[in-house]
Amino acid sequence: MTVDELARLAQTTTRNIRNYQTLGLLPPPSLVGRVGYYHEGHLGRLRLIARLQEQGFTLAGIRELMQAWEQGRSLGDLLGFEQVLTSPWSVEEPEFLTAEELLEMFPQAAQDPSLGLRATELGLIQPEGDRFRVPSPTMLRAGVELVAAGIPLAATQDEFAALRADMERVAARFVELFERYVWQPFVDAGMPSEQLPQVTEALRRMRPLAATSVQAMLARAMEHQSAASTAAQVKLISEGGPAPEQEVQQ
Repeated sequence: MTVDELARLAQTTTRNIRNYQTLGLLPPPSLVGRVGYYHEGHLGRLRLIARLQEQGFTLAGIRELMQAWEQGRSLGDLLGFEQVLTSPWSVEEPEFLTAEELLEMFPQAAQDPSLGLRATELGLIQPEGDRFRVPSPTMLRAGVELVAAGIPLAATQDEFAALRADMERVAARFVELFERYVWQPFVDAGMPSEQLPQVTEALRRMRPLAATSVQAMLARAMEHQSAASTAAQVKLISEGGPAPEQEVQQ
């Protein structure tokens, strides 16, 4: 990719990219004639720099970190690791909707403005000018379907907040597995350069495994809970009485 394309994907400027190269934070591009071309490794490095800056690192501190990390290690291996480490886990593209379009999807918000405020607080929508940025259109459409099925919008938002907390815990467990059994042994061994490709490959494998494992486990859990609910409701109907509140919750 060209420097302009790289800047767009990394959400930075060409001036920053050239400044990072001058400071030794970013390797130079490959030259074809007089044109420099960058690859995914450069994009991973830029994303890593951005993350470190968000955590309070100065450019000088990041440069020292990079220099220490690169000693004795292949630059290609390093860039490959950074690419896997910083690549987005979701390829979902955000969408932009007007307030009118959102209210058409969620009419309940027109009667209760606090629902719109909470959607913003939860990060489901983000005001940008005269429109709203939707980071996850998939989650928004799931909300539309739940509301269409008769679930109140407030309850849908509650479920989103609870689901996000559950997923944070699941993600933390997968990260802890990688840190305990892959990363820490690598660090304890002195971070030998010849082992970096294996660490990168382990991290690469973890990415799809986490998603597919959660999906498979959720499917099995839904089957179990649906069967249990159906059996409970059939029993209540056969007994000819309304469901006690506690049993309905179960």
